[in-house]
Amino acid sequence: MRADGYSPTSAPIGREPWRAPVADGPIHATVTVPGSKSLTNRELVLASLADAPSRLAAPLHSDDSARMIDALRALGVGIELVPGSGAYGDDIEVTPVWPLRGDTEVDCGQAGTVMRFVAGLGGFSHGDVTLTAHESALHRPMGAMITALRDVGVDIDDGGRWALPFIVRGHGHVRGGEVTIDASASSQFVSGLLLAAPRFDVGLHLVHEGARLPSIPHIDMTVETLAHRGVHVERPAAGEWIVPAGPVRGKDVAIEPDLSNAAPFLAAAMIAGGSVSVPGWPAHSTQPGAMLTEILTLMGARAVRRGGSLTITAGAGIQGIDLDLSAAGELVPTIFALAAFADAPSTLHGIGHIRGHETDRIAALVAELRGLGGEADELADGIRIVPRPLHGGTWHAHHDHRMATTGALFGLAVPGVEVDDIGTTAKTMPEFPQMWQRMLAGEGAPGAMSEESMRAS
Repeated sequence: MRADGYSPTSAPIGREPWRAPVADGPIHATVTVPGSKSLTNRELVLASLADAPSRLAAPLHSDDSARMIDALRALGVGIELVPGSGAYGDDIEVTPVWPLRGDTEVDCGQAGTVMRFVAGLGGFSHGDVTLTAHESALHRPMGAMITALRDVGVDIDDGGRWALPFIVRGHGHVRGGEVTIDASASSQFVSGLLLAAPRFDVGLHLVHEGARLPSIPHIDMTVETLAHRGVHVERPAAGEWIVPAGPVRGKDVAIEPDLSNAAPFLAAAMIAGGSVSVPGWPAHSTQPGAMLTEILTLMGARAVRRGGSLTITAGAGIQGIDLDLSAAGELVPTIFALAAFADAPSTLHGIGHIRGHETDRIAALVAELRGLGGEADELADGIRIVPRPLHGGTWHAHHDHRMATTGALFGLAVPGVEVDDIGTTAKTMPEFPQMWQRMLAGEGAPGAMSEESMRAS
């Protein structure tokens, strides 16, 4: 724990192989999941640019959110943890500063939201802001973001690499204006620009020009979080956004549960039988995970939302599907696992962009399933999965939290599956192994976890 009382949850759970527990019968459990990573990091950025302090209730405490907090603190923003009622840690109070502080370094770790969102903020600083990342994340696309930021007046020295690490030479303000971007590789390019845009001198007129625009729900989320803070984003056409220059309102915000992090728990009920409930499921959400109710129903489950909880109950079996997941690429690993146990082959497409996530998820999923005796093939823009009998073996996480949780799903029905680095789940869900065991034991939602217990996990 640091002197200021904040303990980042990025310490690995352990590098020893983790033997995924086998379900010895149907699951009947209620699983409370931590707050949304996507919402937590967007709200942290907006609170840092606001005209007054903000409080985030029930935020996510994980490696990604810790990286964002450290980045914003490095830029001079005041961030304190205060007691709250969330099951997974304190609330966060944010006190904005203006202009931001320069002559500092930001380590993005593996967090795409940090590298894409903070790059634009560096232009508001007085002095140089050096952005670095974990070696496993240096491959993540940044070229289009660098070009767009230069077009709105941000001074970036990337040494000709078009990738991290690079230096943002802050001048205390960013001009803004009209810019065209190809965000085919990541919707975070659009979100990063939109989040910073209200503080640009003349606002932003942004146009996407590319073959596709993945993960549109995440852009909708960004627009909605801006609207809640008094910034109206015009959308004159598909792939076009106009953000006026003006104040960002400070306010208190409750963070929704992370619906995508709920995916492996809900899918567990379909693989093992039984039912799993997730409390706090919002009636409306821009999170891509909101699509789970429809997707899991298509695959044979029964979905019921009652009393604020979503309950997924296993059906007679898992059905193969042909599905476009371009809007929810982060759900692919979970849906892939379900497809491996289905009654017919499945094709997941519209997901070429997930090759640029924490790892090339298409190649990694295919390789790991083949390692367990399964059959899958890479497609230009997707994956085809053919159900086959499986056997135990090592499931490699590839430094990817969603690959790790997918290994746990296979282990429910396949004895002898070992995940080589379950600690990578700390990126967005450091409590995952304990939550998985509690689910299998049929236990209810946990009480608040202390920082010590989160570190020990």
